[in-house]
Amino acid sequence: MAGFSEVMNHKDSNGSIVNSNGALEEKVDELRHLMGKAESDPLRIVGVGAGAWGSVFAAMLQDSYGHLRDKVQIRIWRRPGRSVDRATAEHLFEVINSREEVLRRLIRRCAYLKYVEARLGDRTLHADEILKDGFCLNMIDTPLCPLKVVTNLQEAVWDADIVVNGLPSTETREVFEEISRYWKERITPPVIISLAKGVEAELEPEPRIVTPTQMINRATGVPMENILYLGGPNIASEIYNKEYANARICGAEKWRRPLAKFLRQPHFVVWDNGDLVTHEVMGGLKNVYAIGAGMVAALTNESATSKSVYFAHCTSEMIFMTHLLAEEPEKLAGPLLADTYVTLLKGRNAWYGQKLAKGELSLEMGDSIQGKGMIQGVSAVKAFYELLCQSSLSVLHPEENKPVAPVELCPILKMLYKILITRECLCQAILQALRDETMNDPRDRIEIAQTHVFYRPSLLGYQP
Repeated sequence: MAGFSEVMNHKDSNGSIVNSNGALEEKVDELRHLMGKAESDPLRIVGVGAGAWGSVFAAMLQDSYGHLRDKVQIRIWRRPGRSVDRATAEHLFEVINSREEVLRRLIRRCAYLKYVEARLGDRTLHADEILKDGFCLNMIDTPLCPLKVVTNLQEAVWDADIVVNGLPSTETREVFEEISRYWKERITPPVIISLAKGVEAELEPEPRIVTPTQMINRATGVPMENILYLGGPNIASEIYNKEYANARICGAEKWRRPLAKFLRQPHFVVWDNGDLVTHEVMGGLKNVYAIGAGMVAALTNESATSKSVYFAHCTSEMIFMTHLLAEEPEKLAGPLLADTYVTLLKGRNAWYGQKLAKGELSLEMGDSIQGKGMIQGVSAVKAFYELLCQSSLSVLHPEENKPVAPVELCPILKMLYKILITRECLCQAILQALRDETMNDPRDRIEIAQTHVFYRPSLLGYQP
């Protein structure tokens, strides 16, 4: 990974060498102009939350634009006080000494000695302290560039132009309610980009899904046209190591197109789309089924056949749900399946399911796991189940010819709820569900979705 002060070059379409610093500065100037920034006033970008993806996102911006100090300022906020345990400190020391460029950087910054002392147990490191040196507690094996870390939330956000929400969906509402107190005197609202993939259920006055962007809107009063969602089939560490990836930024046209251009890099292509809430919900939905995929993988010793059976059933349920949630569900199939695929391959939710099935983790430990962060699929299972079991959303069962709650057509979701939320079943029950002779062919569920009018606009807060 190139340092943030390094000058980058690339070839243009004619084969000529072009200094990309000029292109980067042009992108910054365009965004500054759109936001009405004065010449002497830097564009202030603040990441809120320092999980793996939030930290990588801030580091990517720092790598690209950090050298333009007079024009852009990039910071990240995380809570203070989280200590690094001895085992993690020892592993961190090994990572440092295996990367010559990282070792040299720490020595130049006079920071190496504290990692030696932490390894020996003579010093306690803290998460905000190591983040300044480029180490995310949830992603120790992937060193980042040094970051400007702020632990006082008011200091971090009060004058921010762009706020990047890197918090789990379960923490978004609380933190942004606090942030709203610091924005009471603002004349113009900031632009907010949410990276969170998770949902909540709201059952009154009618059942609906609440997404992180909606939580932010309610908490702060920032208009929805200034709130965007960025998601895609991405693994944070691989993106920072410049594996090719793509993402989609969704929201109002005024902001999504210039931000897509600003965020786009040769290895990280960002597209834009106007359908914010539906894409955001799909980002949370795949986490539900990723946990079950991890369970199946562990319980069958990575049987490709068993995993493919599970994949067929879970994708058919997701397709069924897209027909409940979207008027044109076919537009979501590609992004949803791509995001599901990468999460099943190497996501924290699938990892969590594996560890549960192997007995290496227990539900009593909660869904915030040291070294991994928040397992957002757990709360998403609860949210989707509670919504889809509402009789007011009933659909006509094609075989029984009677109205049933939508969840009755989603047996995998029902079983995950029994395993993770009510805990009335063990992980092994996921296999029993797959092997149930009464389980319908996944193709039938897709055909049902495609041939019946199931769309429920109220689920996303839209008026029918």
